[in-house]
Amino acid sequence: MKKQNLLFYYILFIIYEEFVLSCLLFKTFPTSIWLIALFSIPIAILFNIFSSIFKPIINKIITYCITIFIIILFGAQIVYYSMYESILSFYSIVNGGQVTEFMDVIFDMILRNWYGILLFTLPLIVLIILHKTKLINFEKRNLKETAIKAGILILVQIVAILCVNFINTDDIYSNKNLYYKTHVPKLTTKRMGFITAMRIDFQRFVFGFEEELYVDALSGPDNSKEQEYNITEIDFNKLIENEQDKAIKEIHEYFANEQPTNKNQYTGMFKGKNLVVLVGESFSSLAIREDLTPNLYKLYKEGFQFNNFYTPIFPISTADGEYMTDTALIPKEGVWSFKEIAGNYMPYSYANVFEKLGYTSNAYHNHTATFYERDKYINTMGYNSYLAVGTGLEDRMDTSKWPNSDYEMINVTTKDYINNDKFLAYYMTVSGHLNYTKIGNCMVQKNWDAVKNLPYSDKAKSYLAANIELDKAVGELIKNLQEAGKLEDTVIVISGDHYPYGLTLDEINELSTYERDDTFEKYHAPLLIWSGSMKEPIKVDKIGSSLDVLPTVLNLFGVEYDSRLLIGRDILSNAEPLVIFSDRSFITDKGKYNAITGEFIPNEGVNIEAGYIEKMNNIIYKKYQMSRLILENDYYRKIFLDEK
Repeated sequence: MKKQNLLFYYILFIIYEEFVLSCLLFKTFPTSIWLIALFSIPIAILFNIFSSIFKPIINKIITYCITIFIIILFGAQIVYYSMYESILSFYSIVNGGQVTEFMDVIFDMILRNWYGILLFTLPLIVLIILHKTKLINFEKRNLKETAIKAGILILVQIVAILCVNFINTDDIYSNKNLYYKTHVPKLTTKRMGFITAMRIDFQRFVFGFEEELYVDALSGPDNSKEQEYNITEIDFNKLIENEQDKAIKEIHEYFANEQPTNKNQYTGMFKGKNLVVLVGESFSSLAIREDLTPNLYKLYKEGFQFNNFYTPIFPISTADGEYMTDTALIPKEGVWSFKEIAGNYMPYSYANVFEKLGYTSNAYHNHTATFYERDKYINTMGYNSYLAVGTGLEDRMDTSKWPNSDYEMINVTTKDYINNDKFLAYYMTVSGHLNYTKIGNCMVQKNWDAVKNLPYSDKAKSYLAANIELDKAVGELIKNLQEAGKLEDTVIVISGDHYPYGLTLDEINELSTYERDDTFEKYHAPLLIWSGSMKEPIKVDKIGSSLDVLPTVLNLFGVEYDSRLLIGRDILSNAEPLVIFSDRSFITDKGKYNAITGEFIPNEGVNIEAGYIEKMNNIIYKKYQMSRLILENDYYRKIFLDEK
């Protein structure tokens, strides 16, 4: 049998890897496989050229190295996606050294995705067989043949780029915009392939990238109705007139035309009360049960019941989830917004708002103080003090466990603030962290007896056991507040950073009261807002998300803030409901839109007008843009400090 040229092997290898990855990530046949193939062929030719210009033994080694590297890269992506539902970025690779703290989690994700990794590895087995049977040629190619291949490479790449530039270019998330103007790695991977998405990300990482500002400003605020708004005096006309920087002027124009949220029957409901905010690690409604977590159940049954609240996951999971909850801004794609915001002025952070009202502010975290550079982030948010592992928490409690105890953290810290006249306390918890196993998770071991006889898998039971520790922490907080006579004068706010991605969808559905899907409903989560002063629960069916927590709390406390300047919205206002996901999917009161498949699922009995999806895509695109520009330009400093 004739020996085959390496080129055919490389072409089939790259297209196969891309095809398998797309099917595994997006759970659908890649409809744009033709475009993925067009972008894959030049990459395959490049690999072939590089592995055919040396002696046969060197070419063979290079071929094996390239094959193994690509398999590892695709395998790493499937594992990464299982955790964060995002595409690997060079920023995260460069800044991800702390991931070694969670090697057990990585191994668990590798085991969970064994079949995908096996599929990625098949080409290596094929290569070995071809090599052993001498059916593949590692011979050195002459200059003429190499030149022809280089010409074909250029030609196919030009064809691919022409397709991007001239086929279906009108949509805001068209291939053309994704390739040149918009950074949405998940959509780019779906349309053009993983390697192309990585190559684009690398270019933008090295040379910088700013999304083009090409969406028209909205029509302007509607002031026709007689009502009060959460708004402050900002002369945007003057700001626009005096601004020379195009990007800053764009932000001014956007916010000048934004509709503020109205003050409502709940405005100032908690005015003057103390505030304790908890961002719960992997906190979900799955963990709210009368039998196992009575304190969390109490807060839900007696407080605000937000029944359509979501915590979408963004690429940097915990950090991005915390960032959205604290800032009401969308994380910037491709970087750690948590880290990049350091040093910016954040006038509407809890600490900066409440300190102006005479409150003390304390922040706590029962894991490493510097993880994700949280110490710099907490300082930027304006807290008076920050106690975590490495800044003194280890002197008060045993922090040698993994994960550490939320209950112990609350127990040893409430004395810092509980006797103050007015206080704000902020906690980022960790007891609910994966892995959900009896071996290696101290919180699961500690609370196992309470769940061991439940009719669930060990993983599902372990998740409940881990969250029993959060419930104990809430119980301790309530007890301490009651003993100090502060229970009726304090508001407790609890939301999650992301859904429990340490559980599979099947394991999630073991604990769920209804069947959750993998696209939207696994992100369905609780937002608990409770005070001892509440006489009865308040049911809220309006849709909301992590972005909306901060403005909702600010309105409840009746503090002065300008709602136009936050991307999130007060859920209790009359603002149009909107949940935004990292791949630009969305949920509104009209239905759910899947940006990966392009499918819109309307709510029962709802008819949407022509152009509705395009309109929503424009709104969401602009919200992403503004969030990025606020971060990059320290925008709040310019309008609140520099102008003064």
